[in-house]
Amino acid sequence: MKLAHRLGFYFFGFIIGLFLLLFFLGGKNASCDYSPNARVLKNIRIKERVFSEDILSSMQTHNIDTADISSILTTGNVDFGKSNTKLDSCNTYFIEGQIKEKNIGLHIANCDSIARMNALEILK
Repeated sequence: MKLAHRLGFYFFGFIIGLFLLLFFLGGKNASCDYSPNARVLKNIRIKERVFSEDILSSMQTHNIDTADISSILTTGNVDFGKSNTKLDSCNTYFIEGQIKEKNIGLHIANCDSIARMNALEILK
């Protein structure tokens, strides 16, 4: 069998496979969050968020609202070196992000059913 025929059969099967994937996964909200950073951020995003008094006062001082926090939880980076992931109940994470031309750091306690926002830092 010639190489051109082999490639034709391969691409025909490949295209059929793509159509089947689009058919089965097209209507679903499927995501590919495989990196540790993406998994932690998604886990925090889907939970109820509770803000401490410290973070609420810092947010008022720096003119930051909850939409900005949601943006950081979507596009931010988890600094695992500053995080404590070896706790039994609530792991604490340090998440860095940029909003309104400011570098922001969030200390978040990720518990079973809630994500507690503990502190907000303006990074330089």
